[in-house]
Amino acid sequence: MVSRSHIISSSVPSASCEECTLSNLCLTNGVDNLTKARLKTIILHPTPFQPGDYLYRIGSRLKALYIVKSGFIKVYVSTTYGEEQILGFHLPGELVGLDALGTNAHRCDAVALDTSRVCELPAAKISEICRLSPKIRRQLNRLMGRQLSYVQEMLLLLGKKSAEGRVAAFLLNMSTRFKERGFPDHEFHLNMSRHDIANYLGLAVETVSRVFSRFQEEGLLKVRARNVQICDSERLHQLVVGPSSKTE
Repeated sequence: MVSRSHIISSSVPSASCEECTLSNLCLTNGVDNLTKARLKTIILHPTPFQPGDYLYRIGSRLKALYIVKSGFIKVYVSTTYGEEQILGFHLPGELVGLDALGTNAHRCDAVALDTSRVCELPAAKISEICRLSPKIRRQLNRLMGRQLSYVQEMLLLLGKKSAEGRVAAFLLNMSTRFKERGFPDHEFHLNMSRHDIANYLGLAVETVSRVFSRFQEEGLLKVRARNVQICDSERLHQLVVGPSSKTE
């Protein structure tokens, strides 16, 4: 991925929420048309982020929360040696920027992996947005809770599972999240590189490549470049819930 240091910040009023295919996952789920119209005057729609563009950098002041509309966003921190430690990947319908809510400053970097569009919730307007409707407040809480669940689930797995179990858990996690967005859960495109997957799972790149190859040989997956087809989700699940073993 080509990394660029600039941050895209120019914004214009957002497009109609009624036209968004992710409305069932977003703040507008279940709210009336009047509330949607009021939201439209608050929510901004920044210029699309290109690969390598940052939504925000570590240490920067909280300006907004972002709901991914399309594309993939990677969040990570840099170690004292200048290496990346990936914290997660955000798909359409997910919130980005929650790390700054407690301190009002971001504790990680957020960068686009491909051309990505977001809806921007200005930080100064979050309280106003929540006051518009109890349903919006509940939906915002659900969005936050869902992402915390994803994080906790992956932390538990990373602490216990073998290399095969970690990769299987990652693939099933992505499958579930794609399904929630109305996409096929058995065949999808992974926008992140093998290096990024390995970094996130705490494995060597060579180990991840070997596991992918092994899964293909055993008929669990079909992989072409970054396109993944899950052929045996039950066996992947067994690898996740099975006994822990030493990581390669």
